[in-house]
Amino acid sequence: MSLPPKPIPLEEAWERLLSDVAPLGFVTVAVRDAPGSYLAEDLKARRTQPVTDLSAMDGYVVRSDDCVGPWQVIGESAAGHPFGGTLSAGEAIRISTGAHMPTGEVAVLLQENAEREGERLSINGKGEPTERHIRRAGYDFSDGQALLGKGTRIGAAQLALAISSGHGELAVHRLPSLGVIDSGDELSASLDNCGPNQIPASNGAMLAAMAAPYTSEVRALGPVEDRMESILDAFDAAASCDVIVTTGGASVGDHDLIRPALEQWGAKIDFWRVAIKPGKPLMVGRKGSQIILGLPGNPGSAYVTAFLFLLPLLRRLAGSLSPNPSTIALPTAVDIGHGHKRREFLRAVYREGMVEPLGSQDSGGMHALAISNALIDRPSLGDEVKAGTSVPVYLLENG
Repeated sequence: MSLPPKPIPLEEAWERLLSDVAPLGFVTVAVRDAPGSYLAEDLKARRTQPVTDLSAMDGYVVRSDDCVGPWQVIGESAAGHPFGGTLSAGEAIRISTGAHMPTGEVAVLLQENAEREGERLSINGKGEPTERHIRRAGYDFSDGQALLGKGTRIGAAQLALAISSGHGELAVHRLPSLGVIDSGDELSASLDNCGPNQIPASNGAMLAAMAAPYTSEVRALGPVEDRMESILDAFDAAASCDVIVTTGGASVGDHDLIRPALEQWGAKIDFWRVAIKPGKPLMVGRKGSQIILGLPGNPGSAYVTAFLFLLPLLRRLAGSLSPNPSTIALPTAVDIGHGHKRREFLRAVYREGMVEPLGSQDSGGMHALAISNALIDRPSLGDEVKAGTSVPVYLLENG
């Protein structure tokens, strides 16, 4: 029996996984159906915002060359109901936030700086009219201006910008479909019929929940028993998916059948060991344009490797130009010991500006995984870290 290959570094694994992966083809969708998708082309404004000068505050408008007062209030400009005339010396109009400014060189006297008796307006001594409170035409964006780049993910704020800039439809990349296969004789799909030698199958549901924001469909195809025929049937059922992810059976034990099943199914294995903890037995295979990820079966390992590999792959297929997660530097609340041989991702809790690794880092522990909201990236053989020292941290969506 040949020895297993040497585990490869995380960055090399990312490169080998994503270097040849291109975003899926694009579709045109109604703008309100675009959230969660990535732009397939740059977004440019089709109108100017605002189309004219607006008031940024409640108050009164006077001419810029007539800022001493008193004035006679001759009208009002409210949002959606502009004042139609022009101002002469000694005249003012009431104005609301967001309302059109009258034509000409004008200034705004804030409501709190104004004193009014009937239609007579004067300054109460706290401030003078100023042009600082005018939102100029086009200050937000102008017709034809580039607003968002290709590869931007559409969220709530991006949706509002697209609508405001005149877009009823958007060209976005197609979201990938995913087949999820959790395998193992110990897994039970039924909570009511979970025998003493079994555990409830949770990995499939966990991965489906993680992947849902980046996919068009998640097809649950497990749990599958440790039989070659059952695993091959599951692969056949996922043959139309853009990505297949498995958990369990990706190592080299007698009952680890994912790799031989994939090879029998016609997939080519790219790599299957990465120098990280948890998650060393991680496998990447390809069959045509389809990509298969084999993740470890322990839930902590499955979660971490899905965060580091499955989600970046899905984001890349969906059109992201920067699919990999990024770290931020946060001070650790406690001392952290010397690093181990493999690069380690410690489940941790981030609160009050500091991050603290959890006491239990066992990859089979689901309680620790569920209460963590961060991963501390510890380098291989890293030095001891004292409390208060900044460390690289990935923030998770658990929090």
